[in-house]
Amino acid sequence: MRDLIVLGGSSLPTLTRLICRNLTLEKSRVEQKKFSNGEISIEIKDSVRGKDVFIIQSGCGHVNDNFLELLIMISACKTSSAKRVTAVLPFFPYSRQPENPKVAMEHRESVAAQGYLASLSAKSKTLATNDAGIDFLGEVDENGRDNSGYKQWVSQNGTVIAKLLMTAGADRCITMDLHDPQFQGFFDILVDNLYLTPLFKRYIIDYVPEYKDCVIVSPDSGGAKRATSIADSLGCSFALIHKERKIKVEPAGLGSPVLRASESVMSTNATTINSSMLVGDVKDRVCVLIDDLADTCTTITRAALVLKEAGASYVLCLVTHGIFSGDALEKVLISDIDKFVTTNSIPQAEHSRFLGEKRFEVLDVSRIFAEAIRRINNGESVSMLFDHGW
Repeated sequence: MRDLIVLGGSSLPTLTRLICRNLTLEKSRVEQKKFSNGEISIEIKDSVRGKDVFIIQSGCGHVNDNFLELLIMISACKTSSAKRVTAVLPFFPYSRQPENPKVAMEHRESVAAQGYLASLSAKSKTLATNDAGIDFLGEVDENGRDNSGYKQWVSQNGTVIAKLLMTAGADRCITMDLHDPQFQGFFDILVDNLYLTPLFKRYIIDYVPEYKDCVIVSPDSGGAKRATSIADSLGCSFALIHKERKIKVEPAGLGSPVLRASESVMSTNATTINSSMLVGDVKDRVCVLIDDLADTCTTITRAALVLKEAGASYVLCLVTHGIFSGDALEKVLISDIDKFVTTNSIPQAEHSRFLGEKRFEVLDVSRIFAEAIRRINNGESVSMLFDHGW
């Protein structure tokens, strides 16, 4: 490999070490400091002049600090006359943000273990950009309007993140399983979105007994394309869980039905009812839930409950990025998921200790990223990784 330098941020030291081991090279030395006022200082110990630099950093943990650290490292390498700087982001930051208020974050209240499973089918929705804003903004209807009729607006962060990376000097980006593949359109530089589908298919073939009889399940309509591609390639059945949100309005009084209909949208008597409907036959069969990320884990645990109620014998969950924010781990622990499998695109050591090794498994993606780095450095095609993994 010609003039290849691999730098690692503070978010993924283990994955960075594994990638370097697959590339049979030493990780370049970077000294990262944080002053008492919170400012970040980066000092690159090795020369990057005329080198092909790859910086590995993920959008997990302290997301904003990690992202700013990445920007400083990119700028430092460009200032030091690096030939090319590639940002390797296994989990892309800010790629999962609600585009409109009706895709609002759920109110994260701590739920007792005894009453949680009963509450999975109906939880109140609130609009929130962060935990502090939950009580301030209040409830919205399916059109994103609150009781006053005002439609809340949510900022679009995709273009900002892309411009920051390009302005810092990134020449290329490598990521994996973007929540929205159209996110690549915000960039004016090359973005390689690697897929974990080949690795998931290999896992199902190797570890699911009589895998052709299992059912590949998408927990929502957004992941149907990903799940159907795996099901078709393996010759398995496919099922879909459809989430339906209905607004139930109690009549406020007498008057014109037309006027009452227009007033009821903003009525305080309107309640949102959530229901999940299974499309497909899963009775007495092994079900494999496929999703790109697990954040609050509400969708995935509700899907497991629906599958078990429909007669599924075993529920295996395959997720690319296991974020597990808030009380997500507690939800998984008391859910109907028999085994949860994710990758080390996000550090999983604490999550594995909490759930136990028998119920929680971590797949290594270092070989995929190492092969992508090797091919880009040698000027080879990366498209082979989309179909075969490595």
